[in-house]
Amino acid sequence: MYTLKSLVHHLIWVFKGIKVFALVGKSGTGKSFRARLIAEKHGIDLIIDDGLLIRDTKILAGRTSKREKGVLPAIRTALFTDPEHVLDVKRALKKEKFKRILIVGTSDKMARKIAGQLGLPYLAKIITIEEIATQEEIEAATRSRNTEGKHIIPVPAIEVKRNYPHIFFDSVKVFFKKSLRFGKKAKIFEKTVVRPEYSKRGKVTISETAMSQMVMHCVKEYDADLLVDKIIVSSDRNMYSLEVIIRVQFGAQTADILFKLQEYILKSIERYTGLILKEVNITIGSVIRKINGKK
Repeated sequence: MYTLKSLVHHLIWVFKGIKVFALVGKSGTGKSFRARLIAEKHGIDLIIDDGLLIRDTKILAGRTSKREKGVLPAIRTALFTDPEHVLDVKRALKKEKFKRILIVGTSDKMARKIAGQLGLPYLAKIITIEEIATQEEIEAATRSRNTEGKHIIPVPAIEVKRNYPHIFFDSVKVFFKKSLRFGKKAKIFEKTVVRPEYSKRGKVTISETAMSQMVMHCVKEYDADLLVDKIIVSSDRNMYSLEVIIRVQFGAQTADILFKLQEYILKSIERYTGLILKEVNITIGSVIRKINGKK
């Protein structure tokens, strides 16, 4: 629901010819990596990404959520919940001459919230990560985020080193080919790879015993008639694989039950622990028969 104040701000910006674009997609899918390419394609002057206001190769204002030491503070920074943070970026926006601005966020709702916090007009165009990246590219970006904790800031390394040297990790260069019909050469965009404090410290590990106990709890909670014979836990770069061997009753229709149990274990463990499960395999190890109501 838009307020009268936000409507007034919207009309003022529209009168000035300002348009707001949004690039949205789940966390870790490569939005920041492609933000500059989107800006170039649509003639966008400014980018707002993870708490920063960026123009070309320079950070104009704000503070990156990547510097925060916890996930929740990082989210609050990205959403501009701090009044001083908001004021800093608003002042910079008033000084800059621009017609188009891009907000990078995890959802339409997040992009709208950021626009509202900064007093910008309503979103004119929403671009999803799926429109500009293949499924393989998105999956590769997600793996890099989940296993290595790598994030992208769409400015050159020198700019990040000057402002946030403690989170700098590496830099990459991206070539953007333009039509040669008008004598325009290809552009090179430099982006910086960082490892936030919350990413360095926030990786979760767990013992095989604790993981096994969690799986047994999931099985019992899902269907008390299923018994676990053995659980094999293996891990590779903080991604876990589970082999669950169970006993089932003779004559039971197990295919649908086991498929749903597999999904239940996967979602439950990832939701409550933050661990990344590479796979959950369920195998029937033995079949039991009930005799007089007893196993």
